[in-house]
Amino acid sequence: MATLSTITLGCKVNQYETEYLREGFLQLGYREADSGELPDLCIINTCTVTAEGEARSRKLIRQFAKNNPQAEIIVMGCYASRAADEVAAMPGVAEVIADKRQLPEVLARRGLANVPSGISTFRQRHRALVKVQDGCAMQCSYCIIPQVRPVLQSRPADDVLAEVRRLVDNDYREIVLVGIHLGHYGLESGTAGLTLARLVRRIAELPGEFRLRISSVEATEITPELIRVVADYPGRICPHLHIPMQSGADAVLQLMRRRSSSREFVERCLAVAAALDQPALTTDAIVGFPGETEDDFAATCRVVEEIGFSKLHIFRFSPRQGTPAAEMPNPVQGRIQQRRAAELATLGRQLRQRYCKSLLGRRLQVLVEGAAADRPGVLLCTSDRYVPVEFAGAADLVWRLVDVTAVEAVEGRLRCEVRSHLPPVDG
Repeated sequence: MATLSTITLGCKVNQYETEYLREGFLQLGYREADSGELPDLCIINTCTVTAEGEARSRKLIRQFAKNNPQAEIIVMGCYASRAADEVAAMPGVAEVIADKRQLPEVLARRGLANVPSGISTFRQRHRALVKVQDGCAMQCSYCIIPQVRPVLQSRPADDVLAEVRRLVDNDYREIVLVGIHLGHYGLESGTAGLTLARLVRRIAELPGEFRLRISSVEATEITPELIRVVADYPGRICPHLHIPMQSGADAVLQLMRRRSSSREFVERCLAVAAALDQPALTTDAIVGFPGETEDDFAATCRVVEEIGFSKLHIFRFSPRQGTPAAEMPNPVQGRIQQRRAAELATLGRQLRQRYCKSLLGRRLQVLVEGAAADRPGVLLCTSDRYVPVEFAGAADLVWRLVDVTAVEAVEGRLRCEVRSHLPPVDG
């Protein structure tokens, strides 16, 4: 039996697409290569969002080809889309998938009679990603992704619902909706009536023991309808939204070609916070964008503090060749970027601890993900509000949804006590 291995770089959408192809090849009769076993086929899913990600993709392909000269290599992902000919010329590469829409065709050409419309398993045993949308129509000045994923495409709602049902039936207890630009779900022509909010409501109404998490959504796309849906299903939809900010300074936002002002962003986030029950709001921030002044950076810190984000993902600006920002004047020196990133990280840790303390005494739903290797009897979890949790419990709770009470906040995580747990899953 031929053996298969997969390697994935980049975002959650890449992880899903690797899983789709992996599952298809397993249906074709391949099996996963054991540790240390030389695979017959390797799928390498690449990233191009940064120059570093692209360089890592190239290095990984070369290293794998050198160490596995017998293997057939299929390369996919955004680097493959941006530079298909360059990838095809690399040693060991047998096939390049430049267009992610071709994945079903790849499986059909290999002889799979019934090409699946989605997945039924995921590499992680407790959490599954479900891709519902592809493509981005934004033109943020620092981002290369609209060039490599320019076509908006929303999956039919019935396909998404069927996939979620399969995953829940296979004991996945958290479903995460992902997309290249999730808020663009249903935006393309010919998809009248499709919106992210309506899709989320239909998923929330499915039977079974699972919770639903929505991944990154732009502030302008968090509609009153979407907020209402999240509020209507407090036990099903995680009260957590990741809302990319990038900067709190209007001058920088304009250079970035972002769609909302800092005040509009703040007002939308505060509207979410007012409508939901102690939601976790997380965000992305770029420091050191060309032309960013000390006053601009201070404005970013003020916005972060006003909203009270529970977690920050901080990036130091890195010019991406092929984007307008790479050619902009007034670059910010590396040491200044480093200082600003450190200052913002300190503020982020303070806000995270403050948010954790605000949850003390309340009920939280957690997904138990495993046991602490160095502390017998301690289980490690992720709460519905995206805060790490630990509590004392038996190993048979792993992969279960459990109700706990937060009793102590320690360095951005919560120590909890168990309240109850949902019925055991079969098997």
